[in-house]
Amino acid sequence: MAGGVGSRFWPKSRNQFPKQFIDILGIGQSLLQLTYERFLKICPAEHIFILSNQQYLDLIQQQLDGIAVANILLEPSRNNTAPCIAYASYKILKSNPDANIVVAPSDHLILKEGEFLDRISQALDYTASNDALLTLGINPSRPDTGYGYINFQKEGVDGVHQVARFMEKPVLERAKEYLASGDYLWNAGIFVWRAQSIIKAFERHASEIANLFVQGNEVYNTSAEAAFIKENYPKSPNISIDYAILEKADNVYTIPSDIGWSDLGTWASLHEVVEKDENNNALSVDHFHLENTNNCIIQLPKKKAAIIKGLEDFIVVDDGKVLLIYPKGSEQEIKTVAGKMVSSYGEEYL
Repeated sequence: MAGGVGSRFWPKSRNQFPKQFIDILGIGQSLLQLTYERFLKICPAEHIFILSNQQYLDLIQQQLDGIAVANILLEPSRNNTAPCIAYASYKILKSNPDANIVVAPSDHLILKEGEFLDRISQALDYTASNDALLTLGINPSRPDTGYGYINFQKEGVDGVHQVARFMEKPVLERAKEYLASGDYLWNAGIFVWRAQSIIKAFERHASEIANLFVQGNEVYNTSAEAAFIKENYPKSPNISIDYAILEKADNVYTIPSDIGWSDLGTWASLHEVVEKDENNNALSVDHFHLENTNNCIIQLPKKKAAIIKGLEDFIVVDDGKVLLIYPKGSEQEIKTVAGKMVSSYGEEYL
């Protein structure tokens, strides 16, 4: 899934060039490129589909050299994760009724790739022989209030545990309780299931979506598919896969995983995983002079110099069009602030 805007990474992530296409780690590869390479170790390129928005076709082709146009599924509107997963699932089912599917975001970080590949293989083995909707749950390392949680049953079979319920992002005290209990995992949004299982779940729990996309069964994988999607996709409800399916189904399972995962959803989460200087500053700037500046994340355009004194726990990001200087502790406000900028000065700042 590569169609999001990544608004919490504003102004670096903007509508025309969102987070998944950015070399946010400063290693010469975008998050999309890293994710694509990771999945090439699981299945061949012709079995990897990129689900994105129509406006990002050129970016995808630029970053994933040689990818077939047929493997880029373009949404004519942003309707959240349930419709895009339904579209891909019906299309895949039409070409392979026995398909086993992994659904993953394109903009997450996974540091322990070997462990990730092991857990995905374990999940695929399980779903191949069980009518199960399976998600990788991340063993929490702290009481984080920025993630949803999975309450799971401690007793499992071969490392696979049934999910009791999904929990929304908690307040800090509740997150501490989750961590202390050992009964909760972070919800990473990485799913594994057979095409038949997820289609059955849509028919049972999200019939409006199922009834819409089943109409395309005669045109999937033909030249008429694009026209069908252009006309019908915008009619689908705007709803996440969690709300549409996972919170209703009774055959949802999880594999607790330690894969070095981060959703890189905020500037603070990026600060945690990138290299830092002796004062805990994460720097992406060519020329700088810092004094009494600690625990900051600073990203500036190439060849731009910075002189900074006396900052503590701040985000400093200059993308050439917008300069952001904001306390890290208040970064959840950035999305709202960005919206105010757009309302006041125009869509060019989105």
